[in-house]
Amino acid sequence: MKPAPELDILVEEEVILDDVKLYSLVVFNDDINTFEHVIDTLIEYCGHTFEQAEQCTLIIHFKGKCAVKNGDFEELTPIRKAITDRGISAEILLR
Repeated sequence: MKPAPELDILVEEEVILDDVKLYSLVVFNDDINTFEHVIDTLIEYCGHTFEQAEQCTLIIHFKGKCAVKNGDFEELTPIRKAITDRGISAEILLR
């Protein structure tokens, strides 16, 4: 009689993150800042590639706002300050 083959058992766990708050850093459109200025700012402070920053800037222009970065509040706060210090309107919103 052959021994039964060994079975690999995969156990999946569901993790609930009730205490984790995800926030979005939202940049708003204005009639003051140029595309180049906003693109450069997103590259510098959000770590975007040129293409990501360009796409976000187009969304900001046509839709009035764009969530440019997600994370926890403490992570986004200094980025928001740096962006607003460059004259760009930005807020941290709960997702």
